[in-house]
Amino acid sequence: MIGIVDVGGGMRGVYGAGVFDWCMDHDIQIPYLIGVSAGSANIVTYASGQRGRNIRFYTEYSFRSQYMGKRQFLRTGNYLNLEYIYGDGLTNSCGEDPLDFPALMKSGKQVTIVTTDAMTGRPVYYKKEDMQQDDYGAIKGSSCVPIASRPYEWKGSLLYDGGLSDPIPIRKAFDDGCDRLILILTRPRDYRRSAENDVRSAKLLRRKYPAAAKALEERAYVYNHQLDAAVRLSKEGKILILAPYSIDGMKTLTRDRTKIRWMYDLGMEDAARIRSFIQ
Repeated sequence: MIGIVDVGGGMRGVYGAGVFDWCMDHDIQIPYLIGVSAGSANIVTYASGQRGRNIRFYTEYSFRSQYMGKRQFLRTGNYLNLEYIYGDGLTNSCGEDPLDFPALMKSGKQVTIVTTDAMTGRPVYYKKEDMQQDDYGAIKGSSCVPIASRPYEWKGSLLYDGGLSDPIPIRKAFDDGCDRLILILTRPRDYRRSAENDVRSAKLLRRKYPAAAKALEERAYVYNHQLDAAVRLSKEGKILILAPYSIDGMKTLTRDRTKIRWMYDLGMEDAARIRSFIQ
């Protein structure tokens, strides 16, 4: 079974949106999908067959004051307004750009969303079957960036971004039955994380969520170790790595329409490599 791993990366996740739109343009159907953070939103839209929906979130909705910003943070303690993005504002059936949840459930695709339990620091994996119409807590939890947001409470757990505990979940994908993977990165493949910023941010988490703080401190090591493993497996033909050759200064929450569109187009262009890989 072939799978896609989308690691997300905030606004850089638009690169993955380009990859998935190319797949839909060419009727490329991948049976297994696993997403982290923004990657979780990308994969459910692909599974529901809503071509062009993801790019609207990056190039249109993200520039609204309701979506994210300092005003949101001061008012609610959350820089990203997850209830607006993945709730009634945009994603729910009453929203402006609703997810076609029935199509997602009927797609036949295996969908896994990676989150982190704020109390244990361990990954928690949710299936599409764990969600219901207009109850997309798995996506909200997976997209809940520490420090920038409070942990998201869902199904009795406090959830943070899946990138804390399993930033490149290739092992989970193989354990779930995949034998080959398409890995979508949102930084160049030769990029390796530094722990400096994570260690500094972890100090702000330690008092209330010590396990999540420890996971944050170790994230750079885990990411680099997982990426090194992916590169080795790519040489064996088991993983196709799709990664931008540059991010042109794009940070996690950068809002620059020109750069966002450029990364989307780059994802569309790089996705053409998928055809030969799956054949």
